[in-house]
Amino acid sequence: MYRVRIHWVGVHMAGYEIEDVQSVELSDSEQDLLNSIGADADQSKLMAEAIIAVTEKDEVVGPMSKITAHRDAGSYHRAFSVLLFDSNKRLLLQRRADEKVTFPGVWANSCCSHPLHSEDELNEENALGVKNAAIRKLEQELGISPSCFSVEDFHFMTKMRYSARMNETWIEREIDHILIAQVDVELNPNPNEVSDVAWVTYEELEELLLEEEPKNGSIAPWFRCIAARIMNREWWNAVGNNSALEELADDKIHDMGDVTHLLPEAEGAGLDLSVLEVKPLVEQRIMNSLMASRHQRLAAAMTHLIHGGGKRLRATLPWLVGKAVGDSHSGMLDVGAAIEIVHNFTLVHDDIMDDDDIRRGRNAVHIEFDLPTAINAGDAMLAIAFERLVQAEGLEATDVAALVNRIAWMVRRVSEGQQMDIEFEDELAVSEEDYIEMIEGKTAVMFLTCAEIGARMAGADQETIDCMADWGLAVGLCFQLMDDLIDVVSDSSVLGKPAGSDVAQGKRTLMVIHALAQPDSKDKTTLLAALGKGEETDSESIDAALQALGNLGSIDYARQRAVEYHAKAHACLDRIPQGPSLRALRELTDFQLKRIN
Repeated sequence: MYRVRIHWVGVHMAGYEIEDVQSVELSDSEQDLLNSIGADADQSKLMAEAIIAVTEKDEVVGPMSKITAHRDAGSYHRAFSVLLFDSNKRLLLQRRADEKVTFPGVWANSCCSHPLHSEDELNEENALGVKNAAIRKLEQELGISPSCFSVEDFHFMTKMRYSARMNETWIEREIDHILIAQVDVELNPNPNEVSDVAWVTYEELEELLLEEEPKNGSIAPWFRCIAARIMNREWWNAVGNNSALEELADDKIHDMGDVTHLLPEAEGAGLDLSVLEVKPLVEQRIMNSLMASRHQRLAAAMTHLIHGGGKRLRATLPWLVGKAVGDSHSGMLDVGAAIEIVHNFTLVHDDIMDDDDIRRGRNAVHIEFDLPTAINAGDAMLAIAFERLVQAEGLEATDVAALVNRIAWMVRRVSEGQQMDIEFEDELAVSEEDYIEMIEGKTAVMFLTCAEIGARMAGADQETIDCMADWGLAVGLCFQLMDDLIDVVSDSSVLGKPAGSDVAQGKRTLMVIHALAQPDSKDKTTLLAALGKGEETDSESIDAALQALGNLGSIDYARQRAVEYHAKAHACLDRIPQGPSLRALRELTDFQLKRIN
């Protein structure tokens, strides 16, 4: 077996000063956070630097403090990664100092940092901004004199987009500009930034990447992406040949998705934070699609419920599942946006069919606008959802037909479930099996489809795809059972609609089905007096009917069935490899139960 030989360079203390650069004043809470983790004065100063906030496509948004860009959900920002080679074509690696706030102690490429929101480092012509930033940071981190370089020594190769979480508090979310330079330099590392350095050959780096249990520290997830997914042997061979490097360069943004799992010691975030990471990206896709309509009133009707908020569980689920079981990418956000548009289309029509005036605490679409406009808006949303679907990034042309077919199947199943729900209102003899079939179509199939598609798009094997589909189904069934329960145990201010509206409309929830199956009693009579009476009943009768459901044991029975599906969902998650991103799926499984427990 080839034995890796790393050329170690000793690190000695030196006095380094951080230049007076553009910065953002930290808030008291930000400074308190840095103090709580023992960040020294230099590292705190670095976290106040004004770096460049960007969109997914590397479009400049404005200045942002480094701490804001890296804290909690984080935000996309511009970065650079220098691959510095010597005349023997050995690549310089650095091990980040333990004093670093983010990703301390991991091995990374020669220099990785951020251009500042300044005139010199914002310059995008020939990547001059990131090249200027690289020269500045090579001095600050490694003690390499700026006189050793000119911007012509740096060759821009490509960009990559990635997210990598260290723990609940800190995350990297970067559009990383990758630079190559070949210069023999003298190193004088700053111990506050760099704890060790090494020069490695191509074979030695390959050996390091393949180590199952790193002996000298983990490899930074962004550098593993560069080394294993982007930088091939051709790059290495081209070092020193300017024309060859230019031929290998491209103007792409390589989408790496979430690569948290590449760091063995990474800790995943909870559900709320995991959703917040991508929720704005999904909502932007949704709004871009719906606002593309040439008719202002139609666009307003289609976006009315979107403006009402929502957790966006369905919209973010393909991404959450994908990064838990395989390789995530932005196409999952496109698919999530399409499914969320479908979901909102069903809500518009549901409110019309159920004669509900309120949704998410605001007027239903047919109330805010008018009935014909609401119907038309729903129809348009379904068409727009499929437009967004076929435009999803990262999909092979051969995959699109199968994906469209699966989403169309989901819409059909939702419609079938809704039709069963409509017809049940006129039937007394609805069985529990009928009810489960109905909510499977009306609600659970969306969770199933989101989870199944997320796993498939992530490249998971068929066993994992089937497992996540089973998980989505169990979560969806639990979700609807708990939603029915919430309608009878919560007040109107929590629901955003009148409590007990399901009873007034005559909906055959599991609680009602269970209650109607009980022997005749005063409670059963009380329930029947309000069931399906709509506007003919009053709040006192509804309250009495809800109390009757409790007396008949129907609320407890529905809760028990929800707990059973909850347990089944967790059992599915037990069957897949455990990783940092699984935490969010566990919390999603628990989400509805916690709302009333």
